[in-house]
Amino acid sequence: MKKLFQYKFLLIVLAVGSLAVTLDSCKKDGDGSPDIKAGNPVADSVSPSTAAGGATLTLKGSGLGQIRKIVFDKDSVPASFYTTLNTENALVFRVPDTISGGPQNIIFTNSEGRTLSVPFTGLAFPSVTSVSNYDFVAGTQLTLTGNNLESVNKVVLNNTTDQATIVSKSKKQLVITMPSTTSPRAALNITNVTGTTLTTQEFVNIDLAYPFFTDSFGPGYENGSWGDAAFISTTEFKTGSKSVGKNYQKGNWHLLGLANWGAGTTQDASYKYLTLWVKGASRDYSLYIMSDKITGGYGNYIEANRIDVPANVWTYFKVPLSTLNLWAGGSTFNQLGFRIKGPDAQDEIFYFDDVLLVK
Repeated sequence: MKKLFQYKFLLIVLAVGSLAVTLDSCKKDGDGSPDIKAGNPVADSVSPSTAAGGATLTLKGSGLGQIRKIVFDKDSVPASFYTTLNTENALVFRVPDTISGGPQNIIFTNSEGRTLSVPFTGLAFPSVTSVSNYDFVAGTQLTLTGNNLESVNKVVLNNTTDQATIVSKSKKQLVITMPSTTSPRAALNITNVTGTTLTTQEFVNIDLAYPFFTDSFGPGYENGSWGDAAFISTTEFKTGSKSVGKNYQKGNWHLLGLANWGAGTTQDASYKYLTLWVKGASRDYSLYIMSDKITGGYGNYIEANRIDVPANVWTYFKVPLSTLNLWAGGSTFNQLGFRIKGPDAQDEIFYFDDVLLVK
């Protein structure tokens, strides 16, 4: 009986010991952060003290353990960071991409609610990711969407002194009115409190382009379509108040044709691009650009002249004339066309606006 009691006691001791080890293991197995107590944080430096979004910063000092939150106080922009990189004397973190430009403080808060404020200057150059239109005349209002646009104070056409008027601005959106200019196309120099950025987008001055169609057929041009005639739409347009539409009938070989049976369009080396807006049909299609002087003749499908048009949205195309070879068979063409293969399932309507040659 005594031996049985001793045996049971031994089992209990072993079980308690195993539980203690398990609990101790669980206690130490945290998020991987160094086992440093929260202190009274003091900063020696943050380096670099000026940076843009995405840059790596290092905070050095003392009492920096258990930092749990980092906020750039201008517009209260939080920064993410790895607590595993947090030590008693240093913390490594990144500037958030949404940082606001200009002088501000970085606020560090530890697990006990103690805070540390460190001065910092954010670099937030303006950026533009999309635009409401690429085409303009003097007085056209454009909406630019991007980031760091709330402090923009100047917008100038590149390589000119022609300055746009700022109508409204916010962090993600800038509305401007385009100026009168002698530049046929230009990117924009946009300046905010951080500095100046040149947009990747180029904007086309319609008044200095060669028009096949804007709000009406260009000088000398008229409908020259195959199948159903082109029609003028006042309900679908990208610029101005009208577009030219074309119904491509099921099972027929249709094309939108813009024809000038008189002087035609003579090749001019100063023109570099064919630009146009197209609103797609019920599904994605490819259209083929052609002239009556392309290789193989009018109506021929050339893959280098293909544009892929997404369904139901306006899409901008800027095609180098060097790839289109619209004058391959002569110095003047009289017809510009946009042909589809099919459609086979049903009739499809496309709309075209601002069909231009651009210098």
